[in-house]
Amino acid sequence: MAAKGLVPVQGVELVTLLAQLNSDPDPKLREAASASFEKMPENVLLPALEGELHPAVLDHVLHHFPSREDVAERVVLNQLSDPRTVEFAAKNASERLGEIIAENQQRLLGAPTIVEALYKNRNVRMSTADRLVELCARNGVELTGIPTFKDHAEAVQGQLIPEPSDEPLPSDIAFAEAAVEHGDEDAVEIDKVDASEEVKEKFKPLSFRVKKMTMPEKLRLAIVGDAAARSLLVRDSNRTVANAVLNSPSITEKEVISFAYSREISADILRQIGNKPKWLRTMEIKRALVFNPKTPVNISMRFLNHLRVQDLKGVSKSRGIPGPIKNAARQRLEKKMKK
Repeated sequence: MAAKGLVPVQGVELVTLLAQLNSDPDPKLREAASASFEKMPENVLLPALEGELHPAVLDHVLHHFPSREDVAERVVLNQLSDPRTVEFAAKNASERLGEIIAENQQRLLGAPTIVEALYKNRNVRMSTADRLVELCARNGVELTGIPTFKDHAEAVQGQLIPEPSDEPLPSDIAFAEAAVEHGDEDAVEIDKVDASEEVKEKFKPLSFRVKKMTMPEKLRLAIVGDAAARSLLVRDSNRTVANAVLNSPSITEKEVISFAYSREISADILRQIGNKPKWLRTMEIKRALVFNPKTPVNISMRFLNHLRVQDLKGVSKSRGIPGPIKNAARQRLEKKMKK
């Protein structure tokens, strides 16, 4: 009867009861309680979520209604909500919900993972991300989950950070347009034969937007943007921005292969690729680094032993490749031919 909502309790008690029964070992009870949750009128559920509910109940309700923003808003505004519950809401929050979560500075400073979740959520305004980074830096809170935190904090230091506003700023809109998903393709097409590179026609608008971005915007886009954004940012003349791309949690092996072939990418980026074991499991990356004239000699030399005869022939005859690499390739080729 309780699972079906047929007992004489209301509000906080009813929500608590259904949340408990919704986790009962008996599948029939769980199903009945879940159905009762779904049928609960808004004028009963929403006011209850503003009451003195146990943190576990608030967490359960948020997970039970993952797509209901009205539920999420009440849960994050409830001071009894566990920080992990608010963090969960922040990961996929809409722009509006992100602004609501960002208002509670005391909670954010006590639970930096919420700030990290907001930062990595592309729906959250860029001006809000700047404000949160500055808030944490000013209060000595380090966001270890954001690889670019220190660089971002340094970039906004001394700048005028906009106050929260009802409507997004023009810069927020511009960033949101750049951060949308563009597909899995790389923005820059590389001809592996003549090493020429050009921005694909469909990604030229994105290229123009990236060029106009401030450093903090580029740093955040490296984290929340897609492969197309990273493909442009890794070629940025600012070393800090380019490095941020390599620290993106979303970077893929396919992207790294493309970077390793590129002659528009700095030698420092190529050195970092050549020194990361997780990216050297693929033969294609080692081959790309050796054939790239900009790769530091000590890195290229390390991978010559991994090349096949045909690749060694190509290296020994390739234009632009440093002399020591070509000579070493010829020597290894001769040894292989003798065998």
